[in-house]
Amino acid sequence: MKPLIELRSDTFTLPTSQMMDAIQEAVLGDDVYGEDPTVRQLEQEAAQKLGKEAAILMPSGTMANLASLMAHCPRGSKVIVGNETDIYIYEAGGAAVCGGIMYEPIPTQPDGRLDIADMERVFPLEPEDPQFALPSLICLENPHNRMGGRVLPLSYLEEVRAFANEKAVPVHMDGARLFNAAVALDVNAAEIARYADSVQICLSKGLSAPIGSLVVGTEDFIQKVYRLRKMLGGGMRQAGLIAAPGLVALQQMTERLAVDHANALRLARGLAEIPGIVIQVEDVETNIVFFRIEHPVHTWQTFVEAAQAHGLHVAELGHGRIRAVTHSGIETADIDKALSIVRELLQFQTV
Repeated sequence: MKPLIELRSDTFTLPTSQMMDAIQEAVLGDDVYGEDPTVRQLEQEAAQKLGKEAAILMPSGTMANLASLMAHCPRGSKVIVGNETDIYIYEAGGAAVCGGIMYEPIPTQPDGRLDIADMERVFPLEPEDPQFALPSLICLENPHNRMGGRVLPLSYLEEVRAFANEKAVPVHMDGARLFNAAVALDVNAAEIARYADSVQICLSKGLSAPIGSLVVGTEDFIQKVYRLRKMLGGGMRQAGLIAAPGLVALQQMTERLAVDHANALRLARGLAEIPGIVIQVEDVETNIVFFRIEHPVHTWQTFVEAAQAHGLHVAELGHGRIRAVTHSGIETADIDKALSIVRELLQFQTV
């Protein structure tokens, strides 16, 4: 039986044959001692690609973001986040629980931006007043997951950088899919990362590695993250087994993301032609497609269940919207088959 057409997330990517070969051939050491040469190579390459001084391998994006926030923020301070960001919604409140850091959620705009005016209002008029917890970090997400994979313009990033400099606070970028943003903007990833003090990138989403994320920043900052990684239980021994496919991901899988973007646009355009689907095709900028079901028979719940029964796996991701994510495991033929399934399910029938 043919496997499901898996569009729930690009976390379902499987490692390539080159990645599996790299695991077998990896030269290993103890990374807690800083002696795994494959990890060192991965970290050096990541730092170079993103234009930063240093990098550190982390077990997950959640831990990477958490350690970054804890490295930036004193206990009792605030971190400015969007109310639709992954850090705020999907990472178990780790900054508050583990770091004693308060989240200050502000409205997320439809294109993923946080308005400068909204950030301005978080800063107290009298910063010396001991009653106020002061913001110590601004967090951006780029591309923005729950806003449909939208990419933050470089001009906007420049504005945020200037605002952060004025307020003397750093910027952390949750760039789990940063290379998708770079492909969409047709720039090097470093051109995006330059506006942030620290950046998290994920190896196990569209880049198809089996596990791992990286944090990049200054050498002093990464040294802080190194200690926090150990504190949080993220110190790994022969971590070259993780780093080896991560190297393949950085070296071979970034440019091919354009294929995923083309498939996402093909899916969005096809969905727009199907009665019962509500979608904004112009919002599709990377590999994420959001749509709604408005149909006399199907709710989003019954649609998701019926789609799976027909071999198509999608999922709801907030506010009754259905998300479909393209990746290296999806070919153009899968997109066409998915559209055929949706057409069949949404034929207008009387009940």
